[in-house]
Amino acid sequence: MKILLFGALGQVGFELQRALVGLGQVIPCQRSQLDLEDLDKLENYIRKINPTIIINAAAYTLVDKAEANITLAEKINALAPEVMAKVARDLDALLVHYSTDYVFNGAQTKPYLESDIPAPLNVYGKTKLQGEDLIRKTNCRHLILRTSWVYAAHGHNFARTILNLALQQGSLTIVGDQIGAPTSAELIADITALLLYRLQWDAAFKDFQGDTFNLTAQGSTSWYGFARHLIMYAKPIGAVLKVTPDKITAISTAQYPTPAKRPHNSLLDTGKIRAKFNLELPSWQWHADRFLSQHYISKGQTV
Repeated sequence: MKILLFGALGQVGFELQRALVGLGQVIPCQRSQLDLEDLDKLENYIRKINPTIIINAAAYTLVDKAEANITLAEKINALAPEVMAKVARDLDALLVHYSTDYVFNGAQTKPYLESDIPAPLNVYGKTKLQGEDLIRKTNCRHLILRTSWVYAAHGHNFARTILNLALQQGSLTIVGDQIGAPTSAELIADITALLLYRLQWDAAFKDFQGDTFNLTAQGSTSWYGFARHLIMYAKPIGAVLKVTPDKITAISTAQYPTPAKRPHNSLLDTGKIRAKFNLELPSWQWHADRFLSQHYISKGQTV
């Protein structure tokens, strides 16, 4: 079985290379090999590989810069996935695509179901939603996984940024009125591999044609709460930081304006995926602590 992986060097893509090795031949594709802006080359590349599964872990994720780069964000987040979906349909391949909590406006107080009406606040969310819709319209076999607050031991993400700042500064101010479930790329990759195994070899899923599922860790916190947890757990395992938990101050979204609006509530209800695939998902703290214990910082090092 050939698994073509786009975004192989991103946070999720990097972990997928590890998680998928037991399922078949993984063919990683990174931007230096193929620019997703070139839609014709993208189509030809996929047809040449002729994969059984296409996994799209690539995206334009610069949320604030997307506000001024609408065409680029749309091409990578919407039009490229559409090309992947059309070729997947022609090849009878399965397309796995990752989406985001940003398809919702965050106005409701409870976690979002897959069936809730999307209403993105920013260009990033709008283009990711457009990508979802275009995939569905092709009628290819597809698995769309919506996730949120992704972090990993590599790449640019909130967890690494906080720990690096804590090395340099004696105090931090962090937004405290946005809530979500910090979700590790490791968890996303491992669950993806499990789902693919079930979809390919479990007779119960032989008629599966396509669906959308929320995939996040369990529980909830704020960016402020996540930062405090990272600092509190890092120190006892050897990290030499300038910041102490009492020097982290919660501020409002209004006090930290950004070009792109963010949803206040990024929580996604995972009941559907847990029931469909008989899964247990860990609390967000479990992978956060694992991330720190494996990659904690010592004096003079950055994460």
